[in-house]
Amino acid sequence: MNKKWSIILTVCALFTVLVFAGCYEPTSYPEIIKPPLPPAIALPPQHRIAGTSVQRRPIMALVLGQGPDVTFILASIHGNERAGTPLVRQLAEYLKQHPYLLTGRKVVLLPVANPDGMAHNGRFNVHGVDLNRNFAAANRLNNRQSGHTALSEPEARAIDQLIRQYTPDRIVSIHQPWACIDYDGPGTALAVRMAQYCDLPIKKVGALPGSLGSYAGLTLGIPIITFEMLQSDSALTPERLWQRYGTALIAAIVYPDTVK
Repeated sequence: MNKKWSIILTVCALFTVLVFAGCYEPTSYPEIIKPPLPPAIALPPQHRIAGTSVQRRPIMALVLGQGPDVTFILASIHGNERAGTPLVRQLAEYLKQHPYLLTGRKVVLLPVANPDGMAHNGRFNVHGVDLNRNFAAANRLNNRQSGHTALSEPEARAIDQLIRQYTPDRIVSIHQPWACIDYDGPGTALAVRMAQYCDLPIKKVGALPGSLGSYAGLTLGIPIITFEMLQSDSALTPERLWQRYGTALIAAIVYPDTVK
């Protein structure tokens, strides 16, 4: 081996020793970036039967997320106020596609609170009871239309069971056709926040006897919004409903944070 090759081999050997000893770090190599840690595994959406209607239709709830902050959103407690149902289903799909919104949060969705009423396109359930007057509020009236006793109807009991099980921090009940954002209990600030993201004005209707608003807002002290959409919203596609009202629902879920 000639002298030239001897010098080359010596230099290579010394370079190798320095690299493995940590005394030299080549600056021309690309930086090695560690892949991000996998995100925390979230619970899959939970479909559950909250109860059954008078005619044995299932009252289906969907629970998303696992955080301590809980929002309960329901629609179609009056079966002929149908636009809220596709809106809530659009909300469910949006939350599945944007799971970061569920960080520290749980959302309980009830797209059809009165399945018999929706099937018959009627306001009341098949017993002729207005489910939104059937709750155990202090101001309730016992009569045929409101129910002869509080929670006499299985649909109202299913809603009450969800409230008691998940103890929501806020409730949004979607209605038609008064075109306003009503609130009960300590819901003023939540109503103001939701109104920032849609064209519905805030209007304090008042705590109606035996209503969900009276029960949740006044008896239980839960901020509750009665989200009254337009009657004409029933003709809109789910996508158009979402464009009109979706951000307001997201605002309720992330409250008191703002929508980003």
